[in-house]
Amino acid sequence: MAASNGAGVVVVFDFDKTIIDCDSDNWVVDALGATQRFDELLLHLPWNSAIDAMMGELHSQGKSTEEIAGSMRTAPLSPHVVAAIETAHALGCELRILSDANAFFIDAVLAHHGLAGYFTEVSTNPAHVDAAGRLRISPYHDFHHGSSHGCTLATCPPNMCKGKVMEEILQELSKEAGKTRRRVVYLGDGRGDYCPTLKLVERDYMMPRKGYPVWDLIVADRHAVRADVRGWADAEDLETVLLDIIHECAAASKMEEDGGHQVVVPAECRSLPLASAPELAMPVLPKAIQAPN
Repeated sequence: MAASNGAGVVVVFDFDKTIIDCDSDNWVVDALGATQRFDELLLHLPWNSAIDAMMGELHSQGKSTEEIAGSMRTAPLSPHVVAAIETAHALGCELRILSDANAFFIDAVLAHHGLAGYFTEVSTNPAHVDAAGRLRISPYHDFHHGSSHGCTLATCPPNMCKGKVMEEILQELSKEAGKTRRRVVYLGDGRGDYCPTLKLVERDYMMPRKGYPVWDLIVADRHAVRADVRGWADAEDLETVLLDIIHECAAASKMEEDGGHQVVVPAECRSLPLASAPELAMPVLPKAIQAPN
């Protein structure tokens, strides 16, 4: 298909357990032998604060930021996810990341796999290396000084409401010149991915990872989600489902351009099952260990 066929689509990826097949915080902590200490910190600190404190302790033990970045470079990233990113970009889609991980971990992975240039924006918890060489991780929404993001949804952690960020993305897209707003496809797995899911409308798509927390939340109240829901189980599934959606969006855009007249739907779209309540009521797979990302 021509490169312009995905020009009407913005694909927004979660990072942990979506682009990489693990939780980045846990991956680094486990790789550097600090699992038990991190678990202790989580007993009395919010997740985002605990990972910042953990980085401070690793620094005091002589662990360098290069060692931390090196551990992230070994995080599992499937060739199918790489292919999905490259193909979606080649088809003309705009790609973004919306993640409760942090900029340092995400940058390390994207740079290592040559993917940084594919994404126009990465919305995540800020990170920087201070003068002493210690990695600092900050909250996306500052909650340390009595303020908060204001979201009352229990699934949003105090440091980041992805729903607020999604609202900003949708407002930005609605201001673009053109008859209709570009379609958004959102991929995620965790509890924090539920709030942005609720911001999407009928012309958008949600791709929840089957058997993970956001899937369970969508199944529990299917009518709360207005977007077209298309589940995926693994990286190969992610690639197939995402590219099917992009081709489907291209066909829908062509129909809009033609004034709503029927157009020939590409063969790869005809056999696509519509996401429906029965599909989402399928037996839920065993849950993975839950992390807020």
